[in-house]
Amino acid sequence: MTKPKTANPLLPWLDVVAIAAWGILILKYWLTEKLSLLIHPDYFWLAIVGSIVLLMIALAKAWQLKQRHPRQDIPSGQHISVFPPGWGSILLLTAAILGLMITPRVFASQTALNRGVSDLLGGVRAQPQAFRATIRPEERSLIDWVRTLNVYPEPDAYTGQKVKVQGFVIHPPELGKEHLFLARFVITCCAADAYPIGLPVKLPGTRDQYPPDTWLEVEGQMTTETHVGKRQLTINATSLKKIPQPKNPYSY
Repeated sequence: MTKPKTANPLLPWLDVVAIAAWGILILKYWLTEKLSLLIHPDYFWLAIVGSIVLLMIALAKAWQLKQRHPRQDIPSGQHISVFPPGWGSILLLTAAILGLMITPRVFASQTALNRGVSDLLGGVRAQPQAFRATIRPEERSLIDWVRTLNVYPEPDAYTGQKVKVQGFVIHPPELGKEHLFLARFVITCCAADAYPIGLPVKLPGTRDQYPPDTWLEVEGQMTTETHVGKRQLTINATSLKKIPQPKNPYSY
């Protein structure tokens, strides 16, 4: 007769710690205002409720373990797996610990270039349902301008209009030294679906003094230029001011 194996008393507690760690991680992102770097604000409530549920599950499992007999035997052959018992919980706990130690990073210009310069120049993915026709030109944000173009795409219609927008610098290889691209990332659900939008900026000098990922506030007037064989609304900049990265760098 095969002697039953003795259960490792730490394995069930490993599950509890892993579940609790993920609840704490999500709450930490929310309390430190980093959750906006990962998901759209409309889904904050879902993440917060989920983190509270995870903590409640962890507490319930801990209470159950407290009520159990301190020594239980596991019949031989019950744990037949490629991986040793507790391996899944170790992976989950490791991922949560890394999340607690590493701060989420904002997408940068290289990510924007990797996701396609055509999306940057066209801005065709920005949704027009948030379009506001009555907003004054100088009060439009970068995404407001792109949404306006989606509704009324003729760039000449905006020639001479004042503009004051903020975004980060990109140096697309298709644009010359006298131009840079001012962009922001738009999140519709989470960081995985974030995409860049923006407009070219014609500079009074060269772009060498504005490295990629520099945040700028650009003032000027709208004009029409041809970029990559396409007539494109372009900001003719009269003022470029370096600014700190906004607390929430994404648009929605």
